[in-house]
Amino acid sequence: MRSFTVVYERDEPGWWVARVKEAPAAITQGRTIAEARRRIREALALALDSDSAARRAKLVDDVRLPREVTRAIAGLATSRARVERERRTLSRALDAARHQLIDRLGLSHQRIHQLESAARAGRQR
Repeated sequence: MRSFTVVYERDEPGWWVARVKEAPAAITQGRTIAEARRRIREALALALDSDSAARRAKLVDDVRLPREVTRAIAGLATSRARVERERRTLSRALDAARHQLIDRLGLSHQRIHQLESAARAGRQR
C-alpha cells in the first residue's frame, strides 16, 4: 500500500485547500477539512490515473493552521500552564491554612469544611 501526505491549508476566502505532496497534480478544496479530505482521493485517482491505487492508498494528514490560530493555541497553552501553577500554589496555601486551624485552634476537619463552605456561599452572593 502506497502512502501519500495530504497538506491542508486555509486560503484567503476561508476554504481548505488539500494537495498531495507526492502528486502535485492532486489538489482540491472544501469548505471544511472533512470535505477536502473526501475530495482528495478523487483528485489523487485522476493524478495517478488509477481509481484502485487511490482507493488503496494510505493518506497521512498534514493540517497547517493559519498563523493567528497557531498563536492563539500557543497563548492558550501558556495560560493553561499558568493557571495550573496558580492552582498548585493555592492548594498548598489551603493545606497550610487547614493545618494551622487544626494544630493551633484544634478545629476538626468537618468544622473546617463547614467554614470553607460558608465562605464560598458568602462570595457567591
